[in-house]
Amino acid sequence: MGWPGSWFWAGDYDVAREVLQRGVAAVLVVAFLVVVRQWRPLLGERGLLPVAPYVARTSWREGPSVLRWRCSDRFVVGLGWCGVVLSVLLVVGLPQRGPWWVVMLAFLALWAVYLSVVNVGQRFYGFGWESLLCEVTFLVAFLGSSGDGAAPPLLVLLLARWCLFRVELGAGLIKIRGDRVWRDLTALYYHHETQPLPGPFSWHAHHLPRWWHRVEVAGNHVTQLVLPFAVFLPQPFASVAGGVVVLTQAWLVVTGNFAWLNWLTIVLGLAVVSDGSWAALGSWLLPALGSGSVPDGAGGAGGPPALAVVVLAVTALLLVLSVRPALNLVARRQLMNASFEPFRLVNAYGAFGSVSRRRDEVVLEGSTARSPGPDDWVEYAFPGKPGDVSRRPPQVAPYHLRLDWQMWFLALGSPGVRWFEVLLLRLLEADPATLRLLRADPFADDPTGTAPRWVRARLFRYRYTTRDERRRTGDWWVRRELAVLVEPVDLARLRSLLGRGV
Repeated sequence: MGWPGSWFWAGDYDVAREVLQRGVAAVLVVAFLVVVRQWRPLLGERGLLPVAPYVARTSWREGPSVLRWRCSDRFVVGLGWCGVVLSVLLVVGLPQRGPWWVVMLAFLALWAVYLSVVNVGQRFYGFGWESLLCEVTFLVAFLGSSGDGAAPPLLVLLLARWCLFRVELGAGLIKIRGDRVWRDLTALYYHHETQPLPGPFSWHAHHLPRWWHRVEVAGNHVTQLVLPFAVFLPQPFASVAGGVVVLTQAWLVVTGNFAWLNWLTIVLGLAVVSDGSWAALGSWLLPALGSGSVPDGAGGAGGPPALAVVVLAVTALLLVLSVRPALNLVARRQLMNASFEPFRLVNAYGAFGSVSRRRDEVVLEGSTARSPGPDDWVEYAFPGKPGDVSRRPPQVAPYHLRLDWQMWFLALGSPGVRWFEVLLLRLLEADPATLRLLRADPFADDPTGTAPRWVRARLFRYRYTTRDERRRTGDWWVRRELAVLVEPVDLARLRSLLGRGV
């Protein structure tokens, strides 16, 4: 039997290990591609919120990061490409063919690099799914390797369920304790229209009958407040609970764009399903496959004693770190998306404790005219957020459009707008890196030059078209102007306001 015994090794979860390791690695591919493509314009040397000044005024204890040693654009982008390559190797399963410590070192390297980015990313990395990705990347490092014939450690799988439990229950509790629209079941009267980045089917979801919206909210409460406890039940009950989580998260994927939050939760939900449950499902769907026996795997054959020692030590550490997140779940003033230690190993999660009733959008415009009139302004189009009323909201998740998200917060009255002022400056400079964050440069083919003389910002109230308006106009949105946020400003004026160093 071997030490520490067959109870330690989960022979019925070979598929779960593959799902966790390859699924998390796939999300890491996307996350590191975002670093490669968006670091320079957002956080680089000429970014909207440069990292170097932030690093200078904060300490290692506040946010451990290798970027405190070096944060040049070339270095960070190089780290990003290394993360992409290593993550792709894990997706195809090459490190998993070796011993357990190879997989462990690969995931720990990815965790250290991504944590380094998150800990200096400021508001552009201030999302709950950043901490979630850090947590699960660290966790899956200790699942062992299929290459050495070992079964996955049961304790690590249980810690993955503990993570899923906090994601789902945290989101459910923050809703029921927060906005009354969750308690009176009317939240989805507004959510599909006012969420940060609607998707291609959000308009259709918004126009579903109101009775269905109320059923959805009630079902959400069951999924997030009751089912999380079921993931710790014996099989097949745990597998059923994991399957329900997957289905509800899939609906969120269809009706919105929440970066990789839903995809990571789907991975965690699938990891609850045992090999026996997969086989039973397969034999039910495809009887030709046979009796539905458990797929070939370690079958509880044990694993390397050295891995067992490491897992026991990591489990003890994570249990100690779980105390504050657990207490947060029962606290009257529950924190949403909080980390209690700088390594983001066990975190608190939650989403949409409040729901906006109206959708406001900041629209940026530029003009090349010396004295622009009403018809001389051209709108800057963003890749994800609403702008042109005739454009259908796109599907962008699991890719994360960080600037688009911050523009949504800006319209809500988000404090700290220096990054926005720098954005206006970069538009006046026609900065290539910044323009690549947009859907297109509206002045790229302008015969008078590629840089506008003026920029301005206007605030609009958006709403979905009704079914009748959509049939008549073909538009997805109706908008009306509320105010001018930033009066027309030119390059010289903006540089004088911002001062040197930009």
